[in-house]
Amino acid sequence: MSNYTIDLALKPTTFDLWHVCLAGTVAVLALMLICLLLAMVISLSRRSKKPQPVAEPIIQYVQAPAPEPVIKVVEKIVEKIVEVEKIVHAPAPEPVVLKEATPDAALQLLGLLQKEARFIDFVKENITEYSDEDIGIAARVVHEGCNKVINEHFTLAPIRNETEGNNITLLKGFNAAEVRLTGNIVGNAPFHGTLVHKGWQITHTRLPKLTQGHSANIIAAAEVEI
Repeated sequence: MSNYTIDLALKPTTFDLWHVCLAGTVAVLALMLICLLLAMVISLSRRSKKPQPVAEPIIQYVQAPAPEPVIKVVEKIVEKIVEVEKIVHAPAPEPVVLKEATPDAALQLLGLLQKEARFIDFVKENITEYSDEDIGIAARVVHEGCNKVINEHFTLAPIRNETEGNNITLLKGFNAAEVRLTGNIVGNAPFHGTLVHKGWQITHTRLPKLTQGHSANIIAAAEVEI
């Protein structure tokens, strides 16, 4: 049995039909493999570039209110204009008018007190030179005369009918001109306190009428004995 040694370094010297078919088959297979690889690469690139589906925003449709009629809109505009005019042309608050008291009545009252009680003489007299007994006698005369004038020309009535020294309650809304609060005043009415003075109010005045030309400034005329 003879041994055959194959020299792989040898190159074929002939190129027959079998070799041609083998080379063509290898070339076709290589071309198909390249095409398959290209197709896979293109498919992957297209998948990566494909945009992801975006969720469509949910739009809620709210039914708009029906427009108001033109007449109502115009009426509202006119009302607003009238309100603005009232604000702009609002009347200014009336100024506080202070009532000026005429001195005639006060002067007339002083004249009556001087006439009946010698009131001005007693007040203007320097009583430091007199004893308490002398002053007491003069005060009695002044008191009787003043009481006579008050009773003849004025009608008096107490503001509070409770007995002085009793506890009373002033409710909310009491007349502050009639009742004066003293002491520790804290918070709001009702107030609870002691009636110290019942107060006085004049319900009727009967001053004599002055004749024309009479000067009320003359409280007491000077007296000259002849």
